[in-house]
Amino acid sequence: MLDTGAVRRPGRGRPRLRPAAVGGDKGYSSRTARRELRRRGIRAVIPTKQDQRPNPHFDRTAYRERNQVERLFNRLKQYRAIATRYEKLAVTYHALLIIASILLWL
Repeated sequence: MLDTGAVRRPGRGRPRLRPAAVGGDKGYSSRTARRELRRRGIRAVIPTKQDQRPNPHFDRTAYRERNQVERLFNRLKQYRAIATRYEKLAVTYHALLIIASILLWL
């Protein structure tokens, strides 16, 4: 997934192919995942499992922001049309996401 993703820059310019940090849950806390992120120069915001050594550089505030985004996705998936993706066109699905976001905001 890291090979295909691009991070858009604000304003003009070519998108970056390397984000500053990648967040994940404890399922992505393997040595190989961390080694690959370190090789690319990407900071890992992943908590360690109980059977691993604790990471002293773990950014707890960044992980809490990730948790807020994950809770938002869970609230959006309460709408059946969004969770099951009935819409064939991406434009229609995007419109449903906007309507659901507005309803959650109100």
